[in-house]
Amino acid sequence: MKILYAIQGTGNGHISRAREIVPLLQQYGDLDLLVSGTEAEVSLSQPLKYRFHGFSFVFGTNGGVDNWATFKIMNLPQLWRDIRSLHLKQYDLVINDFEPVSAWACKLQKVPSVSLSHQCSFVSPKTPRPSKRSYAEWLLKYYSPTTHHVGFHFERYDDFIHTPVIRSEIRNLKTANLGHYTVYLPAYDDKFLAKLLNKTKKVQWQIFSKRQKTNDRDGNVEIFPVNNEAFNKSLANCEGLLTGGGFEGPAEALFLQKKVLMIPMKGQYEQQCNALAASRLGVPVINEIDDHFISQINNWITDDKKVQVNFPDETAQIIDDMVKRYARS
Repeated sequence: MKILYAIQGTGNGHISRAREIVPLLQQYGDLDLLVSGTEAEVSLSQPLKYRFHGFSFVFGTNGGVDNWATFKIMNLPQLWRDIRSLHLKQYDLVINDFEPVSAWACKLQKVPSVSLSHQCSFVSPKTPRPSKRSYAEWLLKYYSPTTHHVGFHFERYDDFIHTPVIRSEIRNLKTANLGHYTVYLPAYDDKFLAKLLNKTKKVQWQIFSKRQKTNDRDGNVEIFPVNNEAFNKSLANCEGLLTGGGFEGPAEALFLQKKVLMIPMKGQYEQQCNALAASRLGVPVINEIDDHFISQINNWITDDKKVQVNFPDETAQIIDDMVKRYARS
């Protein structure tokens, strides 16, 4: 069997999940890997068959997307050429994690494909959304369209949605509480965050930065470049995680029984949806950093409440069911 697994390379969550899924897929046949996108700091250990520029957004420094930087790296003619150049009828199964080049190539070539992603959970109207809908519903629907869907979210909102994939390296971590707080807020400037966090109750903060190249310290705030092993160690030993409105990071922290506080990116609809879903579990959410931020952070530090979740290890079974159901015989 020949399998193509196409992965979105914007942010780190997609590739982090793929690190768990790739070895499982390799058990079923010859596996080719495709990555498109420009904003991931983690990588796969296996070689890539295809690497495309894709269609990515760039994190800003004020809590949202940097629209100008996003526009500058956007290359729609190249995206179209890449879609047209990718020949997929050789594959018995095409799996897509919110990756547009392979999705649209499949659509043009009439090749069936299956989404294996968090984003495809939004196919279901039962998945939590803010009361005010956004044009981004259109983006979620058409960015990487597929014929079949296997979704992940914080809860099983529909029959094709599963609880999060928690990587084995996270499940096997030995946890402790050394008192520090781990921070991953890539849409904010590190110095801005450090200045604010230095005003909070005297706890230690460990910021993981997309921009920092070397370790740095500012008062009770340490700043590290993004690194998978270092981040996992920080998360395993922290009191809590301060993060954006992503999915994999908060899910892993909740699994490890850590406190979580989410600040979704401004103007990023999917993160707003994730934050709403997490808030229904009991995770506190701050919608913007304003004059109340310091008191909100201090209240979170003081609050010992932790959200209880049940994220069983079902990844191997999900992959087996997907392959048996959707692979062309």
